[in-house]
Amino acid sequence: MKLRNEVTDLRQAADRIRSADRILVMGCSGGGKSTLSQKICACLDLPYVSMDREFFWLPGWVKRDKAEERALIAAKVAEERWLIDGTAPSSFDLRLPRTEFVLWVRMPRWLCMWGALSRAVRWLGRSRPDMAPGCPERIDSDFLRYIWDWERKFAPKVLVGLAQHGPDVPVLQLKSRREMRRLLDLLGRPA
Repeated sequence: MKLRNEVTDLRQAADRIRSADRILVMGCSGGGKSTLSQKICACLDLPYVSMDREFFWLPGWVKRDKAEERALIAAKVAEERWLIDGTAPSSFDLRLPRTEFVLWVRMPRWLCMWGALSRAVRWLGRSRPDMAPGCPERIDSDFLRYIWDWERKFAPKVLVGLAQHGPDVPVLQLKSRREMRRLLDLLGRPA
């Protein structure tokens, strides 16, 4: 399935991102979407919203009730300005109709694995800033398998969700760290 409204030119994407008030950044864990999201928010003075921190998790890695999660997402997307960091196709129906631009961080799986492992080493036993308080960093074989299988199992769901809930939302796929750096340069990286 092809993206209907894909943007392939980084300069054009940067122009569109600069004028957007509501941006969705998604992709596989370990791909760098949270780091990219926070840098874009600093460039554009957009409020940063981590789905993990604000919607999904309660202290002690307790999953938030689905109805409460959806209510929190609906309230947040009703706001005028945000950048939401997180994929979660189950809430595309709430987020995509309000999204003005999608960045899909689509790194090779080996890079996502490396990113997740190096993050785990860096934050082991502590909660990272984009995670809910009381959820110390951890890594296990299920999580690594999730990353390994992400492109095969979850990318098709993303494509279907984009087509169904955001067919006219422009999407830029970032497939390398070099593309991410170039985009940030075009946006005017914060000092």
